[in-house]
Amino acid sequence: KYAEVNPHNLYLYVKSYLASLRANTAHTKGRSDVSGGGKKPWRQKGRGGARAGSTRTNVWVGGAVAFGPTNERNYFQKVNKKQKRLALERALADKAAKGVLFTADSLAIESGKTKDANAVIKKLGVKDALIVKDLLDEKTLLAYRNLANCYVVDVTEVNAYLVSVFNAVIM
Repeated sequence: KYAEVNPHNLYLYVKSYLASLRANTAHTKGRSDVSGGGKKPWRQKGRGGARAGSTRTNVWVGGAVAFGPTNERNYFQKVNKKQKRLALERALADKAAKGVLFTADSLAIESGKTKDANAVIKKLGVKDALIVKDLLDEKTLLAYRNLANCYVVDVTEVNAYLVSVFNAVIM
């Protein structure tokens, strides 16, 4: 089954996941958003200057921005449920093939100390780890949660991106 999983599915899922994290903050004001400019600044004819209907057009200083970014943009990219599942399978299969997929029963910490959790991570020989918290008791969860190189996540929140980003996965 590992050979059937397409690596392109993992790429598509990671791309859509990162796109959904984008914060749409770039925004400029158009003609209707800029304050002022309701009255015609001077008469249409007879003064020798260019005609003007508003002081807030994009060619005036203090005016609007033409074709600028607005924060109404949506970066969501749809990925099918089956593709999401296949991407997660691919990511987990890669970790299993590399031998960095661990079970939680061997990583229990009775003391609840972060120092003990750090020692366990160092003993495993991994730089950082994703820890799935459904199978961990409360003291073990508290011990791992305070480590900078570990990320504790609920079973329902595990996705292919998180699995692929971390060097090891502890379930």
